[in-house]
Amino acid sequence: MPDVECVDAGQVRGSGSTAQQNAMKRWMEQYQQACPGVQLVYDPLGSGAGVAQFQRGATAFGGTDEALSDEDRVLTEDVCPGGQALDLPMLGGPVAVGYNVPGLTGLVLDAPTLARIFDTRITRWNDPAIQRLNPKAKLPDLAISPVHRADDSGTTQNLNAYLKAAAKDSWPYPADKKWHGRGGHSAPGSDAVSTTVTRTDGAIGYFELSFAAERKIDTVLVDTGASRPVAPSTESASAGIAEAKVVGEGRDLTLRLDYKTSAEGAYPIVLVTYEIVCDTGNEPESLPALRSFLTFTASEEGQAQLHSIHYAPLPAEVAAQVREVVATLS
Repeated sequence: MPDVECVDAGQVRGSGSTAQQNAMKRWMEQYQQACPGVQLVYDPLGSGAGVAQFQRGATAFGGTDEALSDEDRVLTEDVCPGGQALDLPMLGGPVAVGYNVPGLTGLVLDAPTLARIFDTRITRWNDPAIQRLNPKAKLPDLAISPVHRADDSGTTQNLNAYLKAAAKDSWPYPADKKWHGRGGHSAPGSDAVSTTVTRTDGAIGYFELSFAAERKIDTVLVDTGASRPVAPSTESASAGIAEAKVVGEGRDLTLRLDYKTSAEGAYPIVLVTYEIVCDTGNEPESLPALRSFLTFTASEEGQAQLHSIHYAPLPAEVAAQVREVVATLS
């Protein structure tokens, strides 16, 4: 039984990021074992929908893989009377690039090549650019079928941010939640993107590592300029996230990631999922349970189990800051 400071009753509804849905499922199951009087609901609708539902007052917290923009923050003023919305980082992880090419394992790609693949400027798996990065591989003459998110997505935003930072000459699109690349196929949510990849020979797509592990999808090793290509893992993602800086103002804990890192063993395509909450003006009926649940998710116990389900825990000092802010919510 997890060590949780329970409240007797309450209902907490959240929605948003599909990146964190597997972590939320684990956390909610454990929390409700310890605190059966609290009802928890999390709808993995995508980061864009999570922000929109929070702005309408439909949820106590929203999950997003990108901190609120200034415009989004203004639109939360009505649901946080007397206060404002805060971004609280809760977990991290690698955005894996998964592919389905029969007989091909250990595929290495770099940022410019990934950019041209997802922009349908490299269209076959035996393209010379891919062969140069994989000189010993026998690449098939097979069409590449890139798959991207159909919905506004923080996962998309983080891939866009990586490509824009690390392949700026090959990726002319903004680092936002919408997909702007040309061509390819779309699917709603990480679950559907990963399912499409498993069912399509020649497909390549992006999703959180937990989806790749669950469906046994081969993932790309990224050539970052370090001495060896880096595979997505919770450890390699943690190495990247550890370099992030808190850049939010006041109690807001927005982090700035370094997508261009070439540090040894650091995977560059990472995301941090935030829970959006009101600093003040929360619904009195849900506030005690909201504080209790988020304190558990940011606790040492809640964070320690993330590695086992393919997520990267927050740096300890950041998790401690999150717990301090949660305790002040009113």
